[in-house]
Amino acid sequence: MGQVTARSLCQVNSCAWQKQLPWLSPVPAVPQRCSPTWIPRMTSARSLSSMAPSVRLSPTARSLFDEPLAITVQGLSPRQQVTLRTSLRDEMGELFQACARYQAGDDGELDLARCPALPGGSFSGLEPMGLLWALQPQKPFWCMVKWDVQSPFVLQLEVFEGHGDPPGQLLAQAQHERAFLRDGVRRVPVREGRIRATLFLPPGEDTFPGIIDIHGYAGGLFEHRASLLANHGFATLALAYFKYEDLPQDPTELHLEYFEEAVNYMLQHPQVKGPGVGLLGYSKGADLSLAMAAFLKNITAVVSLNGPVANTVVPLCYKDKIIPPLPFDEQKVKVIGSNILDYSEILADPFQAPGNQSLIPLEKAEAQLLFIAGQDDHLVKSEYYATEVCKLLQAQGKANFQILSYPGTGHCIDPPFFPLYSIGKHPVFHKRAVLGGELRAYSAAQVHAWPRIQAFFNKYLNDN
Repeated sequence: MGQVTARSLCQVNSCAWQKQLPWLSPVPAVPQRCSPTWIPRMTSARSLSSMAPSVRLSPTARSLFDEPLAITVQGLSPRQQVTLRTSLRDEMGELFQACARYQAGDDGELDLARCPALPGGSFSGLEPMGLLWALQPQKPFWCMVKWDVQSPFVLQLEVFEGHGDPPGQLLAQAQHERAFLRDGVRRVPVREGRIRATLFLPPGEDTFPGIIDIHGYAGGLFEHRASLLANHGFATLALAYFKYEDLPQDPTELHLEYFEEAVNYMLQHPQVKGPGVGLLGYSKGADLSLAMAAFLKNITAVVSLNGPVANTVVPLCYKDKIIPPLPFDEQKVKVIGSNILDYSEILADPFQAPGNQSLIPLEKAEAQLLFIAGQDDHLVKSEYYATEVCKLLQAQGKANFQILSYPGTGHCIDPPFFPLYSIGKHPVFHKRAVLGGELRAYSAAQVHAWPRIQAFFNKYLNDN
């Protein structure tokens, strides 16, 4: 194998190190007009311009949060200039907005799948979903979190006259629900033994491939990713492991037996397919997932989202073994701008002493491993960790690994259309920190990675 080339989007497995993909091509300096190859319906521009402007959405009233939404404005004047704005309030009442400037076609119709956004808004170029992925909080450094997945987010879309700032007259508006649960998906709170979790089951009485979703070191129970996976046919357990109900509030150590209990719960469930389960871990949840694959039975497939390959934060215990946390040096923190800190250099190298005492022995893992890494991750050197650990595995004759590495992508990787969160509170030091990421690249990475995560789990959990 060759070496992973930095700053490129690549997929790594036992056959090929690198695959450059086209979706991060630069935006043209001069936006293109609506595609001339499109043939309009047999309606005159005069009759269309006499109609009141209206917004047409597909799906019409409700869609899943990770699904595309087609947006068209009808009834405009030929080549009329308008500004489109999307707004969404999260469950804390904080407002997220995006806007883009457009020009209608000669027929008075504006189809975001054909017409590029003009410079001056949140984005430019042909971006049919730009008004969703470009949503940004009006309150600085605010993160969109979905706590109640049983209720949708409500998206407001407005069409204004002209390209002014502030915008001109309101011409049309529409509302649309962005849901997290498909009809028939069941949400089941789990309080079995020590387990504190929520199980999401797809519709029907069949058996489904099982996944345990483990979040980072923020504490609490995050259900947004698990609920969306259930919509795609996976029995998914969103697992809390501290700072939730009667779980420890500030643990001094973590025990792998707790996570083993969750694996056994899934395998004993009548609607979980077995004989193994998949693990989806983000940040600290990723190093926990990799440790589970190294030490526990019946782990078939693991996806690591920007995770270390060593134990971090607190000691990890399993039976008579203790893995110490990766050492760090707070003196290596950099100050960026006004009270914003960069922690990217503080962790010791897990491939050299003394950091190697914390390295997870992944050579013991029989599971298939998919590492997803943001090349602009400022909390964890996730691309470096993934590349180096896969070299070690390859040197030991292993071929059970893949890497997806995304340029311009920071620490946070969520399902599609979650807003960029590039500066936020550090999960351990609780200070404002650089997380990394650039808006367009980050959004494209989420859209690209999400179906590949599903395909990975479908391949290895359904082939048993």
